[in-house]
Amino acid sequence: MPRDTLTRDQIVRTAVDLLDDEGLEGLNMRSLGKRLGAAATAVYWHVKNKDALLLTAADRVWQEIELPPLDPTDWRGVATAMADRLHTMLVRHPWLVQAIGSHLLYGTGKARYDDHLLGVFETAGFGAEEADRAAGAVVTYVLGNALGASAVASLARKARRGGGDAGEQFGETLAKAAEAARPFPRLRARLDTPVATAYADAADGTYAVGLRALLEGLRPGEDPALPPEPAGAPTPAAG
Repeated sequence: MPRDTLTRDQIVRTAVDLLDDEGLEGLNMRSLGKRLGAAATAVYWHVKNKDALLLTAADRVWQEIELPPLDPTDWRGVATAMADRLHTMLVRHPWLVQAIGSHLLYGTGKARYDDHLLGVFETAGFGAEEADRAAGAVVTYVLGNALGASAVASLARKARRGGGDAGEQFGETLAKAAEAARPFPRLRARLDTPVATAYADAADGTYAVGLRALLEGLRPGEDPALPPEPAGAPTPAAG
């Protein structure tokens, strides 16, 4: 495809597809040009370099997240929807977790999400600093939970490139992890139960339980950095 028929939007959409299929390590101008039916040099007319392409592709997938209406009476429900939709997007594009850990990503798509998440807490009565901390806690929690999907996708790509069977290699890796855990009594007890399928598996509902606990611990007007008042603590006398 000649460079004058390529569009920036077409290049970015194809880059996202390439990243979904091949991961962060599979993104290069030659592979992208091949998918586009164009020379790699033609891509450079529209995108400065690989880092600029990754930045644009990452910001594009942030735009996929639908933002729920703000509701100060059900702010935890809205925050849950924001977290769930971010988690779904990260699982759909597992390379983004890896990119967040190795690149400084920014753009209007991410800014749009971040601004709305701050709005969830500010409309509920959180101060600016409280909202910053709450939003940061939610995003960090979701990113941590998406690491597993990113790791599985990366292992599957490595197996495919090496000509091996992804399922077999994944099973071997989990078996080694289970063996490493066996000397420890609490982990061993779980490994020996009939329902235990793999050491690396999280219990059903772990993500939802953790998110609910996180949000229930956030309240406007309370500083999470300070210890809670003990039950029955005397109220300071007015001076």
